[in-house]
Amino acid sequence: MVKLKRAYEPPSPADGRRVLVDRLWPRGVTKAEAGLDLWLKDVAPSTALRQWFGHDPAKWDEFRRRYLAELAEPGPAAALAELRQLAAAGPLTLVYSTRETERNHAIVLRDLLLARGT
Repeated sequence: MVKLKRAYEPPSPADGRRVLVDRLWPRGVTKAEAGLDLWLKDVAPSTALRQWFGHDPAKWDEFRRRYLAELAEPGPAAALAELRQLAAAGPLTLVYSTRETERNHAIVLRDLLLARGT
């Protein structure tokens, strides 16, 4: 089971392992408040891709395509493999900070993990 949760929502025992999948630390959230088990910066979109996308709904399909291509590169691929291992071991919550809950990189990650049967 792979769930998504904003960094500004309180952790709960049902979250299982909590992994921050953003390149930047969420503003105004302390480490204690975040309740994270791991921070995988390398699985986040590159700064250039994140800034280009800007959560523009018209760019969503192209963002997904470019992000999936980035995830195939060695550094991100290793971080993605680590996420797969965590997901296979039990409940996993991907933690992200954006206000955009319909179109964000954590959704792409979750869908990728679930599509691979992890």
